[in-house]
Amino acid sequence: MIRVAVTTRITHRRLRIPWPGKLASVVHDRTEDTISSSLATTPARGLRGRSAAVVVALAFLVTMIGTTMPTPLYPLYERELGFGGVMVTLVFATYAVGVAAALVLFGRLSDQVGRRAVLLPGLALAAVSSAVFLIPDNVPALFVGRVLSGLSAGIFTGTATAAIVDLAPEGRQQRYSLLAAAVNMLGLGLGPVLSGALAEYAPAPLDLTYLVHIVLVLVAGVFVWRVVEPVEVPGGPISWRPQKVSVPPEVRGVFVRAAIAGFAGFAVLGLFTAISPSFLTQVLHVQNHLVTGLVVFTLLGFSTVGQVASSWLGERPALLVGCAALVLGVLTVGAAIGLTSLPLLVVGAAVAGTGQGMSFRAGLGAVSAGSPLERRSEVASSFFLVLYVGISLPVIGEGLASAAFGLVASGVVFAGIVALLALVAFVSLLRRPRADA
Repeated sequence: MIRVAVTTRITHRRLRIPWPGKLASVVHDRTEDTISSSLATTPARGLRGRSAAVVVALAFLVTMIGTTMPTPLYPLYERELGFGGVMVTLVFATYAVGVAAALVLFGRLSDQVGRRAVLLPGLALAAVSSAVFLIPDNVPALFVGRVLSGLSAGIFTGTATAAIVDLAPEGRQQRYSLLAAAVNMLGLGLGPVLSGALAEYAPAPLDLTYLVHIVLVLVAGVFVWRVVEPVEVPGGPISWRPQKVSVPPEVRGVFVRAAIAGFAGFAVLGLFTAISPSFLTQVLHVQNHLVTGLVVFTLLGFSTVGQVASSWLGERPALLVGCAALVLGVLTVGAAIGLTSLPLLVVGAAVAGTGQGMSFRAGLGAVSAGSPLERRSEVASSFFLVLYVGISLPVIGEGLASAAFGLVASGVVFAGIVALLALVAFVSLLRRPRADA
């Protein structure tokens, strides 16, 4: 009997349940607690912070690789399509047209629609550009491909740089800005190395190079898709208008000196990426496409070194040292062309690249610092437009001159003119007060 009574009492307690209304309330409260706990411990899906910055930087790298991949392939295009050096320079110059158009037309877009919403179309244009290059035996396709490549670079450069800085931890914005600049130049330098290696050691060089790039872009796109938008996107309709191009009076002195140095430096970049393959194959008889890519990489790789060094020196010393190195490097390149010396050409590329990187970054910093805050964007756009004129028009002139007078003679004269421009910038900096430089 005792055993039964205890059992009955225990059973009664186990069967004690709340009424249906109370049961629903308990379940609701416990479900809310579970959901709240889950939301507190499970982060939102997507990449943020340092991981997102790495993804954007790698996508930036892949995009810029595509812009210089055709460089070691120009001699192959000349042979396959039967055109000369002038056509090569024209094809190359259309890239600058695409970049300039993107800077003017889409420079403000990411501030209104978000960084990610602009990065993805930029990657899409890079992939389409490489796909256009796959059209066989078609000269117009080369022009279209280069314009699209310029558009992708112009859209991606400003947006990716801004996104990387947006994703930087507090107090490290300057370091992440330098990372973006280094990735930009490193991508430009790696493009000829990748295409040169594939052209030299793999089949179908005019096809495989671009197929590899398309795959890299698609992989980058998948990861960029997972990046959480780093800035708050304002609501309301999109107010699209072209970027103004102007320079206010208070910054014109600094702008002119920095622009002269930048123009000279970018003219050297144009010379190496458009003309050096023809010089290496026709004058130095270097038939290895990878060697061509490595020579171009020397200039762009040391440009990255120069940009990093400029952050240690400060703006005025970096401008002075950069212009001096540019003069010395370009004169060495001219001597290498005249003496047909590959080792001297590589040394000249390293010195000129260092000077170009230092003068470019310090010049951009000086122009930005001297501009009124409300007009800083348009001044920077004006500066970049000057640079991309420097990378295109002198190269076209060099192509026309080489057709008339030969690669060696025109190359030596071209180097002398660029060295003179850099020297003018150097002297003008010395003659200005420190505060105005």
